[in-house]
Amino acid sequence: MKHLIVYLKDYKKECVLAPLFKMLEAVFELLVPIVMAAVIDRGIAGNDISYIRSMCLLMIVLGLVGLLCSVTAQYFSAKAAAGFGTNVRHALFSHIQNLSFTSLDGVGTSTLITRMTSDVNQAQNGVNMVLRLFLRSPFIVAGAMVMAFTIDVTSALAFAAAIPLLSAVVWIVMHLSIPLYKKVQRRLDAVMLQTRENLTGVRVIRAFHLEENERETFLKKNQALAAMQIFVGNISGLMNPVTYVMINGATAYLIYVGALQTDSGIITQGEVVALVNYMGQILVELIKFANLIITVTKAIACGNRIWNVFELPEGEREISCSETKACPRSEDEAVVFSHVGLTYENAGAQSLTDISFTAKKGETIGILGGTGAGKSSLVHLIPGFYPHTAGSIRIGGKEITSYSKEELRKKVGIVMQKAVLFSGTIRENLLWGNSDATDEELTEALKTAQALEVVEKKEGGIFAQVAQGGKNFSGGQKQRLTIARALVKKPEILILDDSASALDYATDAALRRAIAGMKDQPTVFIVSQRASSVLHADQILVLDDGELAGIGTHEVLLENCEVYREIYYSQFPEQRRAAVCTAERSGGYVS
Repeated sequence: MKHLIVYLKDYKKECVLAPLFKMLEAVFELLVPIVMAAVIDRGIAGNDISYIRSMCLLMIVLGLVGLLCSVTAQYFSAKAAAGFGTNVRHALFSHIQNLSFTSLDGVGTSTLITRMTSDVNQAQNGVNMVLRLFLRSPFIVAGAMVMAFTIDVTSALAFAAAIPLLSAVVWIVMHLSIPLYKKVQRRLDAVMLQTRENLTGVRVIRAFHLEENERETFLKKNQALAAMQIFVGNISGLMNPVTYVMINGATAYLIYVGALQTDSGIITQGEVVALVNYMGQILVELIKFANLIITVTKAIACGNRIWNVFELPEGEREISCSETKACPRSEDEAVVFSHVGLTYENAGAQSLTDISFTAKKGETIGILGGTGAGKSSLVHLIPGFYPHTAGSIRIGGKEITSYSKEELRKKVGIVMQKAVLFSGTIRENLLWGNSDATDEELTEALKTAQALEVVEKKEGGIFAQVAQGGKNFSGGQKQRLTIARALVKKPEILILDDSASALDYATDAALRRAIAGMKDQPTVFIVSQRASSVLHADQILVLDDGELAGIGTHEVLLENCEVYREIYYSQFPEQRRAAVCTAERSGGYVS
């Protein structure tokens, strides 16, 4: 939590004024018992109505000034706390945007949302309470005891005995409660995480008819949370009765001693009333301080979890071109992989091993392989989503590490496996590719992506609204629109990461023909599970368990690569039968 205090730097004035006005309020509150004592001793005892009226007026003034100080303190503390929360959210959101894919994979979306919402709110509440009560409560306790000693030393001994005992009770209860409150927070996090997962995957849950199982799981977690809250509540609840017993005992002692002192003429009746009032103030402030400690404990736990996100490493390392060693290159090289390896963080084995190939400008590179073969991992290295752990990658003849993120992302356009659209209009989504694109360029991109028909059928055309997550579009429509968004960018390298999986074969073929016929032909990487999508590629990379099993054209691979033959013939069984017949006639063999 201490690391987050830096986000209060814009509110230094508020952080000083809020406690100051709270202490001023406390001063006025400490004066009230003295005024009340004067009313009793001089006004009531002397039957001086005018004096009573003037003192009552003084107490009203003290109350109003105290209220004004309290409201002012509340304003400054709320302003500082709200500003703190806003700054933390801005910084956290900015940091999350820069996190590497490795960090995002490790943390998870639900955790990040929890940190951004409930944890920040709890930390903000902690800051607010500290500014309001951290100085006020100790000041009231110490001030009440000092005022008691100014009235009568003998009677004030009750304060000297009661305050340490009350503080000990508060400390013991807090010492027992604080670890339990941390457990409560962890169980609350678990409940919130499951809630989000269930809301996100509600269709899957219903498809498998597992609603009852999820209800039972949620009920168990919620009951565990409730049980822990009740347990810690019972322990914290001991504070009030124990402190009240001690305060009542101290008050009884005060009344007894005060009666004796009054009979002896040492103190007055009004001063006895003042002493009792001071004892009540101490009780109230100690309970407030205990609640403050609980709130601060929760805030610290939440602040530490937020800081854990800030400690996650950001994205790709950026170095200057001067750090890059010069290397021979051909002018028509677009992407060169040289003995590239990739090991994900905390992974036991390499995901990619010794990958080497050269993609020339304007070529179409097909990437084929089974599930988990490493196809997406390979293409994610090109825009630098993951840092390669072995070998070297050159883009445009330069080491990939010599590019800044901005430079690299301008060169590379990628369409992910899962098509994602954002709320707004279709036009606003397309402009993500290039904010300065003209309507003609948007239309051209839509035509190439076979998405113009989709847009024309929507009411409002290109200005049609897109629901959150693109829920008002089918899977195939979303894929075509995301491809159009990437084409608006006019990238030098276009990556289609299994982005045509929801398209029918005819649309897929038309899309590939349109991309091949583009004026400024980019280097295209097509990742697909369909052999038909990569048949006509200039090169086909065949991956098997993270290794390059074969590279070449369709004809070359069909003859020389067992993995490719297996994939191809499994999707085109009639070709296998034809090949078998041809082989039998020639006396050969087809596996």
